[in-house]
Amino acid sequence: MQLATQADPSVIIRQEREALPSRNPPASQVASAAQFVSQYLARILAISALVLTPCFWHSHIEAGDLASHTYNAWLAQLIVRGQAPGLWLARQWDNILFDVTLTGLGHLFALRVAEKVAVSAAVLVFFWGAFAVVAAATRRAPWFLVPCLAMIAYGWTFEMGFLNYYISLGLSFFGVAIFWRGQGWEKTLAVAVLPLTWLAHPLGTAVLLGAGAYVAIAQVLRARLQPLSLAGAGALLVYLRLYLDAHYAVRWAPGPRYFYNGLDQLQLYGPQYRIVWLLLLGLVAVCLVADAIGHRLVRGHLVNYFLPLQLYGAALLGAYLLPTAVRLPQYGAPLNLLTERLTSVCAVLACCVLGTMKPQKWHLAGFAAVATVFFFLLYQDTAKIDTMESKIEHYAASLAPGQRVTDTIWPFPGSRVFITHIVDRACVEHCFSYGNYEPSTRQFRVRALPKNPIVVADFGASDAIQMGTYVVRPQDLPMIQIQQCDSSMIHLCARPLSAGEANGQYGLQPVMR
Repeated sequence: MQLATQADPSVIIRQEREALPSRNPPASQVASAAQFVSQYLARILAISALVLTPCFWHSHIEAGDLASHTYNAWLAQLIVRGQAPGLWLARQWDNILFDVTLTGLGHLFALRVAEKVAVSAAVLVFFWGAFAVVAAATRRAPWFLVPCLAMIAYGWTFEMGFLNYYISLGLSFFGVAIFWRGQGWEKTLAVAVLPLTWLAHPLGTAVLLGAGAYVAIAQVLRARLQPLSLAGAGALLVYLRLYLDAHYAVRWAPGPRYFYNGLDQLQLYGPQYRIVWLLLLGLVAVCLVADAIGHRLVRGHLVNYFLPLQLYGAALLGAYLLPTAVRLPQYGAPLNLLTERLTSVCAVLACCVLGTMKPQKWHLAGFAAVATVFFFLLYQDTAKIDTMESKIEHYAASLAPGQRVTDTIWPFPGSRVFITHIVDRACVEHCFSYGNYEPSTRQFRVRALPKNPIVVADFGASDAIQMGTYVVRPQDLPMIQIQQCDSSMIHLCARPLSAGEANGQYGLQPVMR
């Protein structure tokens, strides 16, 4: 015990390195990664299969905007074939990677199959990217955190269907991991990841550049000076906040900011998810206290927490200081839900902090128990939405080809996840979702000219359709409205609309509206 008390930080770091799968890793981190994959290939494949289970447990992958992405991939096919008058494909270099992938796969398979393949790939990119950055932060494979990473992979960002941003984050995590532990020329591989993150979503590029810069600065500073980097990051975020507030129309996230710490990623379809993040919060507290007590006589042990804690702190400052929506003049709709998206980064960086603990079997058992509760709730709620979408498909199949459809589908009470776009996917090959929001935002490839017969070209009209306040014009007809019939929120009705009425005039009118 006396020897442990006198150990210096370099000895502790050497001991932590010996916890890696290979006790004598090659000097090249690329070679080390290849060796790791070869050594644990069976485990990696088994974990990947388990992580992908939610993509296949229902007929549809229920993930908010995903249905809109699939519908617009179908519209892109119609545009290429000259069957979508008034629509066109814009040439852009950001926010398109998932859409391009889905459209490309749609030329090889049916869109339903293409969607499964594209989403499965996205989940694996995010999950293993998060795994890689935690491993880079802690210098060991974080097997005991697999349940936590799986929950984050199916957290709020995924359930909202922000797939371009989701992929961009996964790629940025890989890039940060490469830059953090790469040797010499290997660090340039992180630069090679940058164009892909930009193609997916610029926010992922910002995460890669910001975290990479922070790590680079921290690696040349002594531990006691590293808090200066956090102070500098905070000052930069304050400046960005003031600049955005002064030059653009912005909106701030509702509710207390302390909620956006990463645990909010687990608050999904209703208040029942509170038990998940409360259990996880309690377990994390116990784990950290037990680790501190177990290493109380090991000098320098807390040094291992410094950089992961700083990165987590910088992400928290971003979630606290930055607005949730910014309106830029080149777009028809604001860049929205930025704060809520950023908490995916908070959640993964919190895992970097947890990964610093010495792994114990009871850690894995505890996290797996919490994950079991989470995925049980998720299965139940997405099963309800899957049933609703199957009902809408039944309606859509009975419509005349090219029929216009609007809808007002409200989220479940207490839900933070929107489900209105299930109508979009149900319309593939059958009808046109008249309120499809993507073309009018001018943030995606599919664009619309005014007075086209397929979709409203104005974002205000699209938003009004989703809110049930769109006043139907004679030129819109014939048009069908789909809505929830009663307070169960699962039973759906379809009815023809008339000129002069609001599309959501009848049907369910929840208080949340």
